[in-house]
Amino acid sequence: MKEIKIVVFNDISSIAQKAIEYLSKKINSMQQNDFFTIALSGGSTPKNLFSVISKDYKDSLDWTKIKIFWGDERCVNPTDEQSNYFMAYNYLIKHLNIPKENLFRIRGEINPEEEVKRYSKILEKELNIVNGLPSFNLIMLGLGEDGHTASLFPNQLNLFFSDNYCVVSFHPENNQKRISITGKIINNAEEVVFLVTGKNKSEKIYEIINESKNAKDYPAYFVKPDSGKLIWLIDREAATLLDKSKVSLTI
Repeated sequence: MKEIKIVVFNDISSIAQKAIEYLSKKINSMQQNDFFTIALSGGSTPKNLFSVISKDYKDSLDWTKIKIFWGDERCVNPTDEQSNYFMAYNYLIKHLNIPKENLFRIRGEINPEEEVKRYSKILEKELNIVNGLPSFNLIMLGLGEDGHTASLFPNQLNLFFSDNYCVVSFHPENNQKRISITGKIINNAEEVVFLVTGKNKSEKIYEIINESKNAKDYPAYFVKPDSGKLIWLIDREAATLLDKSKVSLTI
């Protein structure tokens, strides 16, 4: 794997601008009938990013060229405030010109074991096949204070390494069922981006970046895409413990 790229940003607006520049470049380089495929993350940091994009950049891209998926979802209705789809729809999607047929949400309201099978088939049908597996152009990930990513938790590391594309997991504290893509799909993406803010995440970031002994307990540690394209987008508070020599760029 290539060296991890770490970008420290001063505010979410700077990341929104870079994200739009990145997507514009990708879309402009695609063939006419191609789509750029993204798996979104839940959480407060993506919510803030989505808000800025929908407010300041809604007319900056041909959004019809993007297909949106989700990396994980809680087993709740799509109108539930805990739903990752609900958050993304309200803060981003409904403000953009994205056709409904370009949205592929995880159906958290149905039987999770059945949804895992259905969504796996969706990935096979809609994504490019690379290395014999479905491959996203970009996967957005968050980082939990316990080192989890997507809905893959430290006490369920076996799910990260599952041979399946999607799995049913559960939150270790409240036992809420979740549906998540697995490490197999994450590491087969063209590019993977962690978007993390807050001092409460700084210790886990330090351990993962420096490959501390404890890091191997965290699913996020094992995010190592075969493409070598892994970027950590973190704010100054999340970067508190990092050696500045490890930081690739500050914006």
